[in-house]
Amino acid sequence: MGITSFQKRVESWLEACFPVAVRSNRAERTHRFLEEALELAQANDCSREDALALVDYVYERPVGEPDLEVGGVMVTLAALCSASGINMDEAGDSELERNWDRIETIRAKQAAKPHGSPLPQ
Repeated sequence: MGITSFQKRVESWLEACFPVAVRSNRAERTHRFLEEALELAQANDCSREDALALVDYVYERPVGEPDLEVGGVMVTLAALCSASGINMDEAGDSELERNWDRIETIRAKQAAKPHGSPLPQ
């Protein structure tokens, strides 16, 4: 099975925005994903205490397989979007379009962040 159209479009944006060392860095991409997932949880009224309890729960369990975990993320994100009345495809397209308009701002933020830190700035 091939890469989805959306993933290809995100890869095009990444290529336009970042050097290879940034866009292909798994740790960097993982940190940005976790940051966005936490922001979504916060926006849906998940408390800090609940988020920290879930961090402890996950890290006390065996490490999963990335392919399976991606599937879980996609299924649970689609379910959350449905429960929240959000069209997942439209939200993704809208954010990607917004990112194309902010490439210089995003590059500046990337350049200013501490090297090797999971924090965005």
